[in-house]
Amino acid sequence: MSDYSAPVFLTDLLKAKSPSGAEAQAQAVYDRYVKPHAEAYANDALGCRLATLNAKGGPTLMFSGHMDELGLIITFVNKDGFLYFDTIGGHDRTIISGRRVIIQTAAGPVKGVTGKRAIHLMEEADRKKVPEIHEIWIDIGAKTKAEALLRVGIGDVATYDHEFELISGSVGTARAFDNKVGAYVVGEALIRLAKEMAKLHAKVVSVATTQEEIGVRGATTSAFAVDPHVALAVDVGHATDHPDCDQRKYGETKLGGGPIICRGPNINPKVYKRLIAVARKAKITVQLEADPRPTGTDARAIQMTRGGVAVGLVSIPLRYMHTPSEVVDLEDVENCVKLFVAFAKSIGKDESFNW
Repeated sequence: MSDYSAPVFLTDLLKAKSPSGAEAQAQAVYDRYVKPHAEAYANDALGCRLATLNAKGGPTLMFSGHMDELGLIITFVNKDGFLYFDTIGGHDRTIISGRRVIIQTAAGPVKGVTGKRAIHLMEEADRKKVPEIHEIWIDIGAKTKAEALLRVGIGDVATYDHEFELISGSVGTARAFDNKVGAYVVGEALIRLAKEMAKLHAKVVSVATTQEEIGVRGATTSAFAVDPHVALAVDVGHATDHPDCDQRKYGETKLGGGPIICRGPNINPKVYKRLIAVARKAKITVQLEADPRPTGTDARAIQMTRGGVAVGLVSIPLRYMHTPSEVVDLEDVENCVKLFVAFAKSIGKDESFNW
């Protein structure tokens, strides 16, 4: 049993069930912890949360971390009361079946289990196949379609019933570290900066974005609204320190090795250099990754908003991405918060990151 104490703000975000387009539970957590520390606080049509500090400062710095997660959406109920679904976000079909799930309904949560034909009932050829989504169902114990539809509606969403747990020291596992850790980082950074306003020249807008898992949609609209001069996005990144991961292809990053700073076309070179400099000054150990194309994160959308934004991307090392049991070292999360705070404090009055 670990004696490490995880931040309550983070653990409450991890408890929240918030598939893309259904982020209400995560919104409520972010509202509770971040809103009291912001000078201005807004929500938008896509459900993003925008918290502002030092509103008259400049330049405008945007922090972005998405609060949505993978999920399932109910699409059909058959005559015997079994629920069929489609996936929200990028799932590995090999691990969907045999999972406990929680369905969010108008009347409250409904528990179920994902099912498929047992291996004993398969021909040899079928045992080697990955089931298609329409070949898996959710069993809620209903006996008829009418009974099931009294409890669950078409369009209701579900998440895996795998909750946060520390497994060794500061190393923990959870259903949705991707990207509740990012939403936590941008919110917690603002909370800490609110205590150091005298050291802040920039206007800071921390945004918990929505619908990243289905196309960085919340970041697209919120970046347009914020109109930042400079921005830092935070997401999870692949820790490549586990078996069967070819570092020649995916680079060398490890759990507990510190936040991962990205380089490549998606990243403004002056922002990258500043991140390295403030990390060194603050004695924060960091790791590097290179990406030759627009990244699969909020940074992609923010960089291309309006006339362009100077963007940096910091990632939390994570093992087993997009599975029900992702693994993160919470010390990496804490160091990411410290890096964001230090970056914000390093920005000079009306400083430009154009190059």
